[in-house]
Amino acid sequence: MIRDILPRQVNRRIGRAMHDYAMLSDGDRVLVAVSGGVDSMVLAWLLRMWQEKAPISYVLHAVNIDGGFWNPEQGTIRPAEIIGAQMEVFGVDFSVEKGRVSAEDTRSCFFCARQRRNQLFDLARDGGYTKIALGHHKDDLVETLFLNMLYSGNISTMVPRQDLFGGKLSLIRPLAYVEKNEIRAIAGRLGIRPVDNLCPLAGDTRREKVRRILGDIYSDVPGAKSSIFASLANIRHDYIL
Repeated sequence: MIRDILPRQVNRRIGRAMHDYAMLSDGDRVLVAVSGGVDSMVLAWLLRMWQEKAPISYVLHAVNIDGGFWNPEQGTIRPAEIIGAQMEVFGVDFSVEKGRVSAEDTRSCFFCARQRRNQLFDLARDGGYTKIALGHHKDDLVETLFLNMLYSGNISTMVPRQDLFGGKLSLIRPLAYVEKNEIRAIAGRLGIRPVDNLCPLAGDTRREKVRRILGDIYSDVPGAKSSIFASLANIRHDYIL
């Protein structure tokens, strides 16, 4: 049963995020970006499940942008094949697009991510999609806050819904109120097999460093994650420079 996979309290938080930010509307065409990690694959399953019970109708398609890091000599199954097999189990339409990432782009996570984002925008435009669904969750939002403070000198994060191009396209993050460990638990119950991140920079990024710093904070300060997350919606502007 669905509730055995998706705990009631988690389902309630997902529903609240979708309601708070009006993420889906009747007639939407939703493109879900599936990287191969458990977050995006759980999101694809979730949106497919919601198609069956939601009082609205929307089209759903999953896409993987292949960064080109895999080669047959590695002796592993091509990541896109693993992702595609999982999407087939979920009943989600799926396609793979060759990434437009150059050797120069792979020297920086920023440039590589920007290229993927621009490619998603082009795919959405060409396919008439109104929403791009991303698997970012509560931990990602907190990490992005610290990334921007430490490395960019600003206080900002990813938002659960971001309208672009005069409202023609919106980025939505239905898992924004859900923690990473909760998503991992759902993935385990679904039997999701994540693919390895083959990027040569994996494991040595600024985000990984921030994640380690936050891990220490969470260990020392109980409830710190929830408090930091709550602060994103509790800005005291009179006490900001």
